Amino acid sequence: MEIGIDSFAAARLIENNTGENNNARSMAELLERIERADQVGLSIFGIGEHHRKEFLDSAPTLILAAAAARTKNIRLTSAVTVLSAADPVRVFQNFATLDLISNGRAEMVVGRGSFIEAYPLFGLNLSDYDALFAEKLDLLLKISDSETVTWSGRFRQPLKDQAIYPRPVQETIPIWLGVGGTKASFVRAGKLGLPLMVAIIGGETHRFKPLIDLYREAGAKAGHSADKLKVGLHSLGYVADTSESAANEFYPGYAETFTRIGKERGWPPVTRPHFDSQIGKTGALLIGGPEEIAEKIIRHSEALGGISRLTFQMDNASLSQAKLLRSIELIGDKVMPLVNAK
Repeated sequence: MEIGIDSFAAARLIENNTGENNNARSMAELLERIERADQVGLSIFGIGEHHRKEFLDSAPTLILAAAAARTKNIRLTSAVTVLSAADPVRVFQNFATLDLISNGRAEMVVGRGSFIEAYPLFGLNLSDYDALFAEKLDLLLKISDSETVTWSGRFRQPLKDQAIYPRPVQETIPIWLGVGGTKASFVRAGKLGLPLMVAIIGGETHRFKPLIDLYREAGAKAGHSADKLKVGLHSLGYVADTSESAANEFYPGYAETFTRIGKERGWPPVTRPHFDSQIGKTGALLIGGPEEIAEKIIRHSEALGGISRLTFQMDNASLSQAKLLRSIELIGDKVMPLVNAK
């Protein structure tokens, strides 16, 4: 199983001479975390895309390119590219360029995004939410498959025998489809034969089994082989030396972040009992000591019929850089070997 980290490049308050939010230092620390993930042998590092004050990831390929120049082996991906609000030609060109810089380590996870701020920002109608994504995904896949493209759609000027450059080092840049809980999204990924990245940020992970079954069934009906139908999980998580310290260190920032976001979405405030239920054996949050989390990852994989990739999202909990680096080390040095020894 590939194991890695996803980050939304949180703009964290950092103690400095002025006490102000130092975005440049936050970015420098993010790059240091990607370097550490590479050094400890993690498989993948993903950068999200948001257009909000609290996140610094509005241009994820720039961050990934900076990381490519400072790493050797780790694969670099988006998590996710908000394809609905982007030009697929530019998306491909950006990731092909990243692939050249990284010598063949680029990937992308594309989706519609869990926030909607990109739509008004780029002059798009939210009522076209799904149609935009379906059309742009179609174009992106055609560009990926062929150097010269002829294509037409509703939301973009047509292309006629248009060559698109640069081409990547890899024969094909892996394109994963990022999904939440919509049945149609799972089926679409299966029909297209695309690997599936499932964001599970709450509830019980095993409840996603029927949706993943739909994905695999749709893929099989479309003639795609089982080895092509990969499943990955994006999960909130944090590993510390002990289960107690992991929970106590992660909870305060987690509660603040999700209570704030919850006000926008009508969710109730986060409570410690609810949090504790989420870090139990079947809960979605991967928070605990190395052995406990390795066992939980294996349990999640078995419950879902087998997963190929798991990524931890931990930097939304206002943890210090030292704690984040230590967690990355524990995942690489202890969790990943335990999982892959099974």
